Amino acid sequence: MIKAPSKLPKLVVFDLDYTLWPFWVDTHVSPPFRKVNGNVVDMRNSKIKFYPDTPKVLQTLSDLKIPIGVASRTSEIEGANQLIELFGWEKYFFQKEIYPGCKIAHFEKIKKKTGLEYEEMLFFDDDSRNLKDLARLNIPCVHVIKGLKLREFIQHVYRSAQLENDVVLEKKCFDPRVNV
Repeated sequence: MIKAPSKLPKLVVFDLDYTLWPFWVDTHVSPPFRKVNGNVVDMRNSKIKFYPDTPKVLQTLSDLKIPIGVASRTSEIEGANQLIELFGWEKYFFQKEIYPGCKIAHFEKIKKKTGLEYEEMLFFDDDSRNLKDLARLNIPCVHVIKGLKLREFIQHVYRSAQLENDVVLEKKCFDPRVNV
């Protein structure tokens, strides 16, 4: 178990495509999905995989009792939900906002449903356009490069805790290429 900083985010939210798994669910794979011999496959029987550290990150948050959410703009809503279920991740996700549109709408709904302030959340996404949009809401964000990695995730949770009172927006969007 990882020793947690004294102040943790009250909710960690992840994008799906190229953050938790290495593809766009609406274009690179072919729903519907199913399990065959313990593997998740699409309709063409191609094996569907997630980034190797994704389960470790989700379990770490669960161990720390930090609620987890999803905010995805995919148009393949049913396929995304199928994959979450088939990968066994349904148990982790407290809040899911999966539908096309600007991530601001996703986070407005998350805020309304959870009662949390934006500053109490931490968001991970591969698309810098989403992070730029969310900076206006003062949501601490992490730009994910080449998939979610446990080491970088832990560094950014700690960094988020250290910057909790920082109101400078530019410092609240973290880049994993920068040493933290």
